[in-house]
This record gives sequence, C-alpha cells and structure tokens, in this order.
Amino acid sequence: MDHYDHVELLRPANLYAGARRHERWADLGAGSGAFTLALRELLGLSADIYAVDRDRGRLAELERAHQARFGVSDHLHLILADFIHEVDTSTGSVRRLPLLDGVLMANSLHFFRDKEKVLRHVNGFLKPGGALLLVEYNVDRGNPWVPYPLSFETFCELAPRADFSDPRLLATHPSSFLHEFYSAIAYRKTGW
Repeated sequence: MDHYDHVELLRPANLYAGARRHERWADLGAGSGAFTLALRELLGLSADIYAVDRDRGRLAELERAHQARFGVSDHLHLILADFIHEVDTSTGSVRRLPLLDGVLMANSLHFFRDKEKVLRHVNGFLKPGGALLLVEYNVDRGNPWVPYPLSFETFCELAPRADFSDPRLLATHPSSFLHEFYSAIAYRKTGW
C-alpha cells in the first residue's frame, strides 16, 4: 500500500480538514507513520496529532516524513512510550495525553491477546462521543508477525463490550499478506 491507499482507507470516516477547530487525535502504535500521515492529510495542519510508539527510530522516520510531506510539524507530538503501560489521561502516568477527539489504531491491536482490555484503556483517552478508527487485517487467525488479528465481524462483537458504539465498516483494501485490510469506526458511548 502507498500513501493514497492509506488515505482512502480513512477517508470514509469524513474527517474533513478544518471542519472543527483544533482537533486532538492520537495514533497509537504509530510506527514510522504511514497512517499518521494519512490522518494529517484528512485532519489538516491545525489538528494536534500525538504519535505514540515505543521505537525511537520509527518515530524519527515519522518526523522526517511528516516534515517532507507537510513542511511543518508544529502540531505533531511524538511520544516515545508503550501506550498500554505508559500513557494515560491521568496525571500519575509516565506520559499524559489530553482527552482526545479521536484515536487511530492501525495494525496495532493485533499484537494483543486481550483486546477488550486494550480497547477499554483506549476508550479512556476519548472525550464522550470520540472516535476510534481501526485498521486491521480482516481475519481471525494470525501468524508470528500478526499474532492476534481480528476480523470486522469480531470487532463488531468486541467494541460494544468495551463501551464503544457498534462499528461501521469504512473501506477494505486487498493484502497479499493476510487476505485484506479493513477500516472501521466506532464511537465512545456517552452515557457514563
């Protein structure tokens, strides 16, 4: 996949640049930033994006790619951390995030066996009604590189248990590795 494909997987979420003032999003498990760059293109330059990854080298690649593509990185915040154990919205954590309008998890959830626990943790990063954008392989059986993938159908069962709305399928893209990718969106429930 290339940048165009990454953008097209996220575009149906209708994240129009400048639609709302000063959006705050996080890309959890950002890596070298392929989907962070797609998110930036859709949100615009005024949105704050918190790119969280535990690999310093990959975050440096992301910073260089962001600078090359957009010319500025004023609203890109690189956070070297494990988003499960070292990031929270409370003041007692190693790294603190503000409450977010949205979270992107692109090919990061498939590294966790207990996905419900991870999604509940991520839910706490979001404002009521905040969006969770998920990009994953559309299969339920993994391999050593993608140990615990989840199909869209499995995500539909899991999201409500983690206090998200029923997910909506956004797009799919073929993968030569494991069938296909899908993108989906779900929202933090507001009733609590």
